Amino acid sequence: MSDFVRQESYPCAFTSNESWVILSPIEQSIKRKIEAVGVPLKDWDISINYGIKTGFNDAFIVSGAKRDEILANCKTDDERKRSAELIRPILRGRDIKRYSYEYADLYLIATFPSKHYDIDDYPAVKDYLLSFGMERLEQTGKKYKGFSARKKTNNKWFETQDSISYWDEFNKPKIVWGNLNLSATYTLAPAGMMINAPATMIVPASENLLCILNSKLADYYIRNLGVTRNGGYFEYKPMFIEQLPVPKNIDENLFSEFTGKELQNEKEIDRKVYELYKLTNEEIEFIEQK
Repeated sequence: MSDFVRQESYPCAFTSNESWVILSPIEQSIKRKIEAVGVPLKDWDISINYGIKTGFNDAFIVSGAKRDEILANCKTDDERKRSAELIRPILRGRDIKRYSYEYADLYLIATFPSKHYDIDDYPAVKDYLLSFGMERLEQTGKKYKGFSARKKTNNKWFETQDSISYWDEFNKPKIVWGNLNLSATYTLAPAGMMINAPATMIVPASENLLCILNSKLADYYIRNLGVTRNGGYFEYKPMFIEQLPVPKNIDENLFSEFTGKELQNEKEIDRKVYELYKLTNEEIEFIEQK
C-alpha cells in the first residue's frame, strides 16, 4: 500500500486558508492557465440571476390559448393592451437546448411585486386568477385540506412569489440555461422572454461568452467546482458559473465564423477556446478524454 501511495502521490502546496482540492499535475496546470488568463465572471459587469418563482405555476404560467381567452374577456381595448403587456412569453429549463430553445407557447402572468401593480386595472386577469381560489393564491403558508397556500411572504395574492427587483433584465437579450444537465447547455434568449426558475440567466448577452460557456474546457472547469449526481447530471448553479475565469477584451468576432442561427462547428469553437487559454496538446487531449 505504501508503494502505491508513493507512486500515485502528487506534491500540493497548502499555503492559504481557502478551500482546496487534490489535483494531478496536468489538472493543476490546466487550472492555473484558466485562472491566469481569465477574470471570474463574478467580477465582470454582468448580472447572473435565477428565473422567476411564481409559487404556483399552474395559475401563473398559461398556454397561448388561455392567454387568448383572457385577452378576449377584456372589456376594453385599453384593458386588452395592458393585459397583453402583462402576460409575457416564458421558457422553462426543459425548453432550453444547446445553442437553441424550443418555445412551448407558454406565457407568464408577470405580476412582480416590485412593479406594484393594481390588479383592479386588469379585471380579466383578476377573474382568471380567482378561478383557482383565494386560499390557494394567498402567500401565507397556511395549510388547508388537500393543499397549502404559497409560502409566507409580504406579497399580495395576485403577485408572483419572488419580488423580482431585476425585472428589467428580462427586457434585454440574455444567456440562459437549465439548472440540471448532463453537459453545458447554454443558449441566447431574446429581449422580452421570461425564464422560469431554477433556470438562470446572464445579462448582457454575448456570443463570445456563450461559446466559451458551451466549450468543453469551461464545462470541465465548472463541473470540477461541484458534485456530479447519479446518471452524470450536474446542477449548474450561479455559484459555480460565476467562478469561471473568462478573458476580457476578446475580439467580438472571435467565434462569428463558426456560429449563426444554427451551430456550425463545435470542434472549431473548442479549438479557439483552447488557444485562448493557451493549453498544450497534452492538456487538450486530457480535456477531450474527460
